Amino acid sequence: MASIALPHTLASWDLAIVCVYLIGVTLFGLSFRKSDRSLKSYFLANRTIPWWAISLSIVAAETSTLTIVSVPGLAYAGSWVFLQLVLGYLLGRVLVSLLFLPRYFRGELLTAYQVIGERFGPRLHQMTSLLFLILRAVAEGVRVFAVSIVISIAIGTGNTLSIGIICALTLLYTFEGGMPAVIWTDVIQMMLYIGGTLVAVILLGARVPGGWRAIHAAASIAGKLTVFHFALNVTEAYTFWAAVLGGSFLTMASHGTDQLMVQRLLSARDLRDSRLALLSSGLVILFQFTLFLLIGTGLYYFYGAGTLMVPDHVFPQFIVHEMPVGAAGLVIAAILAAAMSNLSAAVNSLSSSSMVDFYLRWRPSSGDRERARASRVLTIFWTAVLFVLALLSNGGGHVVEVGLSIASVAYGALLGVFLLGTLNPRSTETGAMIGMAGGLVLNIFLWRQTQTLHFSAGVIRLHLPKVAWTWYVLLGSIGTYLLGSAASICLGNSRKKVHD
Repeated sequence: MASIALPHTLASWDLAIVCVYLIGVTLFGLSFRKSDRSLKSYFLANRTIPWWAISLSIVAAETSTLTIVSVPGLAYAGSWVFLQLVLGYLLGRVLVSLLFLPRYFRGELLTAYQVIGERFGPRLHQMTSLLFLILRAVAEGVRVFAVSIVISIAIGTGNTLSIGIICALTLLYTFEGGMPAVIWTDVIQMMLYIGGTLVAVILLGARVPGGWRAIHAAASIAGKLTVFHFALNVTEAYTFWAAVLGGSFLTMASHGTDQLMVQRLLSARDLRDSRLALLSSGLVILFQFTLFLLIGTGLYYFYGAGTLMVPDHVFPQFIVHEMPVGAAGLVIAAILAAAMSNLSAAVNSLSSSSMVDFYLRWRPSSGDRERARASRVLTIFWTAVLFVLALLSNGGGHVVEVGLSIASVAYGALLGVFLLGTLNPRSTETGAMIGMAGGLVLNIFLWRQTQTLHFSAGVIRLHLPKVAWTWYVLLGSIGTYLLGSAASICLGNSRKKVHD
């Protein structure tokens, strides 16, 4: 991941906007503090959230600072082929609404992994939850460090203090308000960063002679508006096939098995509202990515085709040096909004999974007061963990890249287990555990592979193509499903519990 280039000082009005945002969103989140301390209220908002708010919260939770900064860079350096992934995202959402959501709404569930416990047993229940806790914590720690670069420059603090500031402010309203505060602050924050993006689009058009009409004409001639790429090549990340197949499996994993998203879907009033929230969020994602790519295309024309600039630097460079006073502060506040949405969502989902999947199994007879206290302790604990992981991400780009890759590696095994439980009534807990281990090994191999594998002290060499990351979840989930199915047949029906 490239570093983000921002100036060492902001104008006073820009700094004021950033500070007002940080204070205002924290106070808004704190306003959701309630006397009802039940787990259902704290982690699912008593299932009273309207579908449209959940939809916007889903989009905010899957949009990070890196998304806002990097997606324009993709269009600046290349074309619009990234938009193909949205087709996979839409298909994946349809499959989640058909396969997984009906199972989640059959009982009073608080986490996605309770379904695995009901279907297979406690061992696999806790294995899947533990895998989620690890991958979500590492990935979110990286995101927190990325945004610390922005806030350290905006306020003039170092990275460590900046990470502490954003963690402390987000912890305040997440700790007190629980899921209602998380979702409703997500709604406000998403509106802010979409508004900031629209301001950037308008100002970019105003700075170019001929406006967006001239940008469109030049981009068309240069082939910068190409969306579809139908090459049959597993080494390319953004082909039509990788986007539709890989993107759909990635979305099935992230929105169907990741507690970060499932918790939002479980906060809906009923199955119909949950499906409506999930499907409509796909349309919002399409609009959002189109905006980000539009900015990248405009920046290509603005800076000139011959300008050499690191793609991830180009949008922050425009914000800082080209936007008028006030607008720059608004857009930086918008970037912070995306970051705080990510962090609050992660802390709440990590806390809920730890509480339901581990603490309640350890102390099933605990009372409401003890559970409420434990939930808040876990909220503080996971905020501290993310703070530490963010500091560790400061070690260099390699650590950041490894952290961002872990999600795709682990998602394949998670999704494979959920598909086993949903589609294969003969699968057993032991068989699914073997399949999960095999899927993880396969994805780790794909992640760590090199172009040449050496055998027998280098005498024999096998040349293999390096598989693009967009295929990881698809291949990992298929491997998990096939191995888990075979192991279940070979080892017999040691445990089979199917809920029709």
